[in-house]
Amino acid sequence: MNPADPILAIQDLHKSFAGKAKAPVAALRGVSFAVQPREVVGLVGPDGAGKTTLMRLAAGLLVPDQGSATVLGLDSVRDTLLIQGRVSYMPQKFGLYQDLTCQENLDLYADLQSVELAARPARYTRLLEMTGLAPFSDRLAGHLSGGMKQKLGLACALVKSPELLLLDEPTVGVDPVSRRELWRIVGEMVASEGLGVLAATAYLDEAEKCQRVVVLHEGLKLAEGEPAMFREQVRGHSFAVVPTSGTRPRSIQARLVGQPGVVDATIRGGRVRVVTEGASPQVMEGTFPAGMAAEIRPVEPTFEDAFMKLQADTQDATAARTAPSPAASHSPLPASDSVVHTRGLVKRFGSFTAVSDIGFDVHQGEIFGLLGPNGAGKSTTFRMLCGLSKATAGEVRVAGRDLRRTGSYARQRLGYMAQQFSLYGQLSVTENLRFFGRAYGLSGKRLRTRIEWALAEFELAAHRDDSAGLLPGGYKQRLAMAASLLHEPDILFLDEPTSGVDPLARRDFWRRINAFAESGVTVVVTTHFMEEAEYCDRMLIMSQGRELATGTPQEIRDLARTAVHPDPTIEDAFIALAEGTAKPSAPEAKP
Repeated sequence: MNPADPILAIQDLHKSFAGKAKAPVAALRGVSFAVQPREVVGLVGPDGAGKTTLMRLAAGLLVPDQGSATVLGLDSVRDTLLIQGRVSYMPQKFGLYQDLTCQENLDLYADLQSVELAARPARYTRLLEMTGLAPFSDRLAGHLSGGMKQKLGLACALVKSPELLLLDEPTVGVDPVSRRELWRIVGEMVASEGLGVLAATAYLDEAEKCQRVVVLHEGLKLAEGEPAMFREQVRGHSFAVVPTSGTRPRSIQARLVGQPGVVDATIRGGRVRVVTEGASPQVMEGTFPAGMAAEIRPVEPTFEDAFMKLQADTQDATAARTAPSPAASHSPLPASDSVVHTRGLVKRFGSFTAVSDIGFDVHQGEIFGLLGPNGAGKSTTFRMLCGLSKATAGEVRVAGRDLRRTGSYARQRLGYMAQQFSLYGQLSVTENLRFFGRAYGLSGKRLRTRIEWALAEFELAAHRDDSAGLLPGGYKQRLAMAASLLHEPDILFLDEPTSGVDPLARRDFWRRINAFAESGVTVVVTTHFMEEAEYCDRMLIMSQGRELATGTPQEIRDLARTAVHPDPTIEDAFIALAEGTAKPSAPEAKP
């Protein structure tokens, strides 16, 4: 291979898959680009854009219908075995063996990749130190947190020094601290070993750090270039809408979403960040009713702004959409100070304390966030609040009832979406909805009406007969949320609802969540996307089962505010709290 040649050359790549009683589905349509040594190229696009298919073709796991993938000067079809000996591929669900220790997983992958015995000790030492897993080498992989599992997966992928690293959304479900550490590891390997990297990512801030970015949409390459090139294309289209009358940012954002001429509206740093179709803020004039005052300021563009503008130019992304109609069909909740109340909440598993002395209140119509690193105890807390796990100690009241005594009543009033896809993969979309609808007590015409609502609202009608287990990740999340909403609950518990979905789908999820909260539904949510925490009215950040801070987004950001860093984000505050560098937080009063 000539040193000047690309390490990966994708040329006019086409790939289709047979549809179930449908015409073949074109996953890739004439895609071309290249990756150079010592270069990190980001691959972004909505669900179904063809990112995973392209990764699998580059790894020699699929055969193209047309075109070619040349890897290290070798043909991906003819020289598959030679390529697989020199390339590392980390898929979305990396195959760790849960009943093996970290060290045993490394040994297994070293055996599979024929790593020489003499080279292993030095390689293991470096990888375990880089990933911070050295103290946990004897721990079972199944007992690691989500972030630690991803780091172990990356270590296993790198156990034989590759010349090309293929990463398919390596940071999905990983907290910001672990996400930063994963990219630090990749950067160190690129600098020290000269490998090239192709990384598909759902985080657009990660794409902005790549040398080049390739944007896919429905199998087509929409654009390719350096992040700075994308930013310049939308200069003058980015604005910050700053509330000036005590209005909640999410109320302003809800007003702007879907307005003609508004490409994108998200909440960042207590402001609503808006991308407009034209280079003018005039499209926002007259949008806000009396009493909803706001100041509009131009801001520097980001790659995310450009990505959303590109998607809007490709499809009718600015068309207004109908908001969900979550009016409850049962009697109002009992009057009380809070819909969800906990004090001194403790959960132990044998000698291990997963949750220690957690206490908070959530009021009707409020969006309350639970944030924390992987393994902080968020999901355990969720399961106690839903009555799925019994608290070891402390008070838990939901919908005015003590879960320890009347859990069945409370569970009828809530909807729960689990972090892991927990529906029945062998059943179709419709069969899953019917099963969960009946489990929630729906039947007859009411059940049929709610199923049709779910299929339409979550754009699942085209997949109604597809097996749930074969859906793309984003559609699985849509189905899981739809199932949790069938019975029109008063309280929604959403555990990582947007994990594994693309930026467009995340915005769609939060449009729905916001609409439910505006109608009076109480929402408790966990997320690893720190920008999503801006949608919360209040949040609790926890680590190792304990509370680090509780407050509004503004109060949380203030914890990381310094003279050097006067305008921190929620992610800045989260990292500062996790690393112990944030200012101390004044805890909520606990009567």
